[in-house]
Amino acid sequence: MVFIHPAGEEITGEVVSSFIELHQAELPRYMRLRNLFESKAPILSLDKKEAYKPDNRLVVNHAKYTVETFNGYFAGIPVKVSHEDKNVGERVEQFLKLNDMDDNFAELSKIASIYGHGFEMLYQNEESETCCTYNNPLDMFIVYDDTIAQKPLFAVRYQLDSEGKINGQLFTAGEEITFVQVEKDLAFTEQKPHYYGDVPVIEYIENEERQALFEPIESLINAYDKALSEKANDVDYFADAYLSILGAELDEEGVMRIRDNRIINIFGTDDASKIVVEFLQKPDGDTSQEHLLDRLERLIYQIAMVSNINDESFGNASGVSLEFKLQPMKNLAAMKERKFTSGMNRRFKMLFNLPTNMEASKKDEWRNLDYRFTKNIPRNIADEAATASALQGVVSKETQLSVLSIVGNVNEEIEKMAEENNGDSGYATDPSGGFLATEES
Repeated sequence: MVFIHPAGEEITGEVVSSFIELHQAELPRYMRLRNLFESKAPILSLDKKEAYKPDNRLVVNHAKYTVETFNGYFAGIPVKVSHEDKNVGERVEQFLKLNDMDDNFAELSKIASIYGHGFEMLYQNEESETCCTYNNPLDMFIVYDDTIAQKPLFAVRYQLDSEGKINGQLFTAGEEITFVQVEKDLAFTEQKPHYYGDVPVIEYIENEERQALFEPIESLINAYDKALSEKANDVDYFADAYLSILGAELDEEGVMRIRDNRIINIFGTDDASKIVVEFLQKPDGDTSQEHLLDRLERLIYQIAMVSNINDESFGNASGVSLEFKLQPMKNLAAMKERKFTSGMNRRFKMLFNLPTNMEASKKDEWRNLDYRFTKNIPRNIADEAATASALQGVVSKETQLSVLSIVGNVNEEIEKMAEENNGDSGYATDPSGGFLATEES
C-alpha cells in the first residue's frame, strides 16, 4: 500500500495520526508474513483434535527457504560501487566501510523479500559522520505527494510506550520533528534541522506491488504443510490400527478399553472356525498424497520463480542447462536490482549534498556512480580466464577484466596492473595492450 498526501497541504499532528492508523491496519499482514517466515505457520494454531486422534503439525518452511535462497543469489556477493573520479570513489568507499554496508545491503534485501519493502535511514552520529541503517516496515512508513513523480513528502517512525501512547519522529525534507501523544492528539515537541536536502528515509521495494517474495505462494505453502501433516497422521493411524475380533465375546472390562487398546469386538457365534481376528485399516491414499505433495512442491518453486537448488537435476546440469534453470530467478533479480538502484541513487544524492561528505562542486557526481551487482552462482574461473584472454585486443582492458568474477573493482585492478608495469614486476605493456614478460623475468 502506498500512502499519498497532497503536496501543498500542511503536515499537522492530525495528518500524522491518520497515517499511523492506516499503517496499523497493515500490521496484521506484516505479522502474518513474518510468522510464516519464522516457521509460525497457520497449521500450528488450528484447533486441537481429540486426544485419541493423531494430530501432527508439520511445518516445511518454504517461505524462509525461498527468501534465503533468492537473497543468497541476489545479495550474497555485495554490490560494488565505483566512480571514475578517484577522490569521489574513495569517499564513497569510506562511507560504505563506516556503515558496514555489505551487511546492511543483505539485511535490507531480506527485509524487502519478507515484507515487500523495507527502509533505510540516514543520520549523523556524534562525530558528525553520516551513517545509515536498515529498518523494517513494522514501525516505519513513508508518505509520498500526489504529483505524477510521487516524491517523498515525509516519513514517520513511531513506537507505543508502556501506557499504549504513541511517540516517535517525523522526518521531512528539512527537519526531524519529535512528537508525542497527548490524550487523543499528537503534539510536535522538539524540532531540529538536517541538511540532506530530502526526506532522509529511503524505501526499497521488492517489486512495484510491494508484495513479499513468498506472498504469491502463501496458500500453496499452507496446503503443503496440511497435506504433509495429514500424511503423518495416516502413518500414526496405521501404527495404531484397531484390532477387530469377530465371533468371540470379550468381557466387560475389555470392552471398556477398546479406545485405549484399539480393539473392536463383535460376537455371536460359538463356531471357532468362524472367529475372525484382524486389524482394521483405512483405505490407502498414499499414492494420491504423494502426487499432491509433488505437485504442490513444483508449483511453489515455479510460482515463486526461485530455483530448488536441492533438486537432483541441478548437480548434473551443464553450463547452458544451469542458465536455463536459473533464468526465472535471474529475471526476478534483474527487476529487484533496478528497484534497489533507484534507492541507492537517493541515498548517495543525500550523502553528497552535505559539504562534510563531498565538496559542493561535486555534489551531483552521484549521477555518475556505477553499481555492479554480481549474482552469487558457482563460477568456472578457467572458462572466464579463457574468455578474457580471447578478448585481448578486441575490447578495452576494462571490459576484458569485467569478465572475471574474481576482480571486484575493475578500475582498482587496472591501477594495480599499471603500478606493476611501472615498477620492478618484470612486466611490460605489449602493443595490443596486454602484458609481456621482460628479459629480467
